[in-house]
Amino acid sequence: MENKSFSIFTDGAARGNPGLAAAAFLLVQEGVLIHSDSSFLGTRTNNQAEYQAIIIALENTKKFTKGDISIYSDSELVIKQLNGEYQVKNPQLKVLYQKVKKKSLAFSSTKFLHVPRTNLWIRKADKLCNEILNQPNK
Repeated sequence: MENKSFSIFTDGAARGNPGLAAAAFLLVQEGVLIHSDSSFLGTRTNNQAEYQAIIIALENTKKFTKGDISIYSDSELVIKQLNGEYQVKNPQLKVLYQKVKKKSLAFSSTKFLHVPRTNLWIRKADKLCNEILNQPNK
C-alpha cells in the first residue's frame, strides 16, 4: 500500500434535529474520484451525522492509504472542534470527537478543513445523503 495523499469530502445530514440521518464521503486523489460511500444512520442530530461521516470515511480510507489525508467538511463547528479552535462540550459529540482523533492516528498526517457547501465534492456527498434519506425503506 502506497502512502499517497488523498482528499476526503464528507457530509452528514439529518432531517429534523434530531431526525433521520445519513452520512456520505468521497475519496479523491488528484481530482479523480477513487471511492465513495453513504450510510443510513437512524436518528441523529446534524452534528452527530457530520462526525459519523468523518468516522466512516476514516475507516474506509485505511483500505486505500496510510499516508497524508485532508478531510473537508462544510460543518464549521465540527472542523473547528477537530482543529482545537472550539471546545467540545456536548457529551455525545465528545465521544464522536474522540473516535475521529483515534482513527486519524492511522495516517501519516490528517488535516481538517472547512469548505462551503457549494463545493462540488461536498454537493456530491450531500446528494448521496439525500438519496439514502429519500429511499422509502431505510
